[in-house]
Amino acid sequence: MDDIEKNIRVSTLLDYYGAMLTEKQRNFIELYYNEDLSLAEIAEHESISRQGVRDSIKHGEQILFELEDKLGIAGKADEYYRMNAEINTRARNIRKLCGNNSPAGAEAAAIEKLTEEYKDLL
Repeated sequence: MDDIEKNIRVSTLLDYYGAMLTEKQRNFIELYYNEDLSLAEIAEHESISRQGVRDSIKHGEQILFELEDKLGIAGKADEYYRMNAEINTRARNIRKLCGNNSPAGAEAAAIEKLTEEYKDLL
């Protein structure tokens, strides 16, 4: 996993599991990954050492990755979004093939509408 992938992954996992971290870990990870502050900037703002910030972030990352390994919520959400998009695309294709006025086209349009309504369910 390269740095960009890791940054995105940690930020995503923070959305799902951030409540499981200490307030300090969550805050430091938020500042580091989402606000793009350096360890030194966070340390100065919090009046602690750079190493203290780094240790807190690393421990928080470890917890986030372990939670995802055990629970898999973020991975399941990714799969849900992928499947929802696939269903939407296939329904649109059916509607185009059958026409909007046919029974199959009307059902496909209803499926498209549902996938749009529930795309942000998680």
